[in-house]
Amino acid sequence: MARVTVEDCLEKVDNRFQLVLLAAKRARQLERGAEPLVEPENDKPTVIALREIAEGKISPALLDEPEMPQMPSMEMNPFADTPEPPAGPPEEI
Repeated sequence: MARVTVEDCLEKVDNRFQLVLLAAKRARQLERGAEPLVEPENDKPTVIALREIAEGKISPALLDEPEMPQMPSMEMNPFADTPEPPAGPPEEI
């Protein structure tokens, strides 16, 4: 895997501040379940986002798009809908 540099990304983005905002937003999208536009190669979402920017697959126009809602978690809580037991000592039958 080739290393991604800030200089590679700045060829596609106007300035460092915009690069930070763009990479952070794209990394959040990836964390929430968006499909990567490059081969993930066991990289973290921040690195994948920077690689996408450097390869020109993500543009600053992404900053104008609304945030993507979070995908439901793959882990289900089996007790999520279970009512809480009443407080206090148990009833005698």
